[in-house]
Amino acid sequence: ELQLMESGGGSVQAGESLRLSCSAPGTLLDAVDMSWYRQTPENECELVSTHYSDGHTYYADSVKGRFTIALNDAKNTVYLQMTILKPEDTAVYHCAVDFLAPSPPTSPASCREKDHNFWGRGTQVTVSS
Repeated sequence: ELQLMESGGGSVQAGESLRLSCSAPGTLLDAVDMSWYRQTPENECELVSTHYSDGHTYYADSVKGRFTIALNDAKNTVYLQMTILKPEDTAVYHCAVDFLAPSPPTSPASCREKDHNFWGRGTQVTVSS
């Protein structure tokens, strides 16, 4: 079974940057659609970004121009580079594998583990003003 592990979260000031990592030891991630979701303190769920297996990407309007998703050369880690962070980016960020994720996304985002093929435990990002 594929186990996803996130890292890179932390507490920063508004305007600063963080890079989140998602890896699955022993597994190449280039053949699946990898996504980052976030769940806010108010329990709202948002699909932040998806790296599709064909290489194209999706970004939520709220992060366009600030966040970048990328697969490393070894194809075993998906990064989410987050810049110009805002307090509203505060959330727990989860990476997920969704087989044949629709492009563009067609459903409301779900942060329930059972709604994804594989789901990471998450990493906390806190942005202070």
